[in-house]
Amino acid sequence: MRILLVQTSFLGDTILSTPLIAALKKLHPQAELWMMTTPLAATLVKRDPLLAGVITFAKRDTESGLGGLWKQARKLRALNFDLVYSLHRSARTSLLLYLSRIPRRIGFRNARLGFLYHELRTRPQKLHDVERNLALLDSERHPDLPDSLRLFAPEIGELPPEIRAELPAPRSYVMMVPGSAWETKRWSTEGYRRVAEYLCGKGIDVVLTGSPEEAAICEEVAAGLKVLNLAGRSDLESAIYLARNARLLICNDSMALHLASAFKTPTVTVFCATVPAFGFGPWQNPKARIVEHPDLACRPCARHGGRKCPNRTWACSRELKADTVIGAVAELLEIDGDKGIGPQADIDRPRETPANLSPLPRTTSDCKP
Repeated sequence: MRILLVQTSFLGDTILSTPLIAALKKLHPQAELWMMTTPLAATLVKRDPLLAGVITFAKRDTESGLGGLWKQARKLRALNFDLVYSLHRSARTSLLLYLSRIPRRIGFRNARLGFLYHELRTRPQKLHDVERNLALLDSERHPDLPDSLRLFAPEIGELPPEIRAELPAPRSYVMMVPGSAWETKRWSTEGYRRVAEYLCGKGIDVVLTGSPEEAAICEEVAAGLKVLNLAGRSDLESAIYLARNARLLICNDSMALHLASAFKTPTVTVFCATVPAFGFGPWQNPKARIVEHPDLACRPCARHGGRKCPNRTWACSRELKADTVIGAVAELLEIDGDKGIGPQADIDRPRETPANLSPLPRTTSDCKP
């Protein structure tokens, strides 16, 4: 039997889809399992030993429009899949899988053109996104199905030589990712800069990363500081390696926090316009902390963030104090204000949770949206 798993959404969504790889393999141990993603997201799953292959779908580029849809359908048809599970709920995906003539097609009940699937499963809204994804297997699930994120980082020798030459030693640096695809999800550059200044003052290496579109943000954070700014110069492979080997990762509600969850890297995540109750907070990471503005009636203003603040105040970003984030950073790094860095082994020791700071529950079903 040959099975296809489909997820062609954002990079963070692909990471949160990876538990299904192991779950499907456990349900169908003799099957050959493939995954279809976007070309960039293929980087996230291509090393998974449980996958027989990864198919890319450049839906917004070379395979856009009806011509691209038909071309991709022919590619899938040639691979003779017996069964497909689709996490993606767009009309384009539903039509693509129908045209691919896969004999058994399973999708979510709220997928557009859902009638083109053979079986529809209910996607619960009040759970973490990992659990919502696993609901695609609901009628087949049993209690011991795996639910851990799966990412396999490249070895340092696989990174570009110019990046390798600049990297600090593993576990010696803090990775900061101040960007986000959505403006209202970004904590202020001044806030990130103050945290970077604090870390530099403690003698801790800081590595900034981001896409080419986020390079200007990282330049503002890095200006005049002795930090390594890789934004716009490194690729996704480098980001995966850095997240795997960081001593701590600091980011917004973005893909970076899911990278950290996959590797159990200690993480401080700043939530601005969105909230963890939407289901995209840290997953199974006991070393994760969330910082957010506690007293804004306008939060959350949009489920996935937005380009502009509806109130034009940007209060969730600008009014969140750097000292609160620094407190979370100091807690996870076990930094004493006068004595520098404490032992790494102490990171797991339970501590009191400061105001405005909360570990995320395993699921968000008990959180108010």
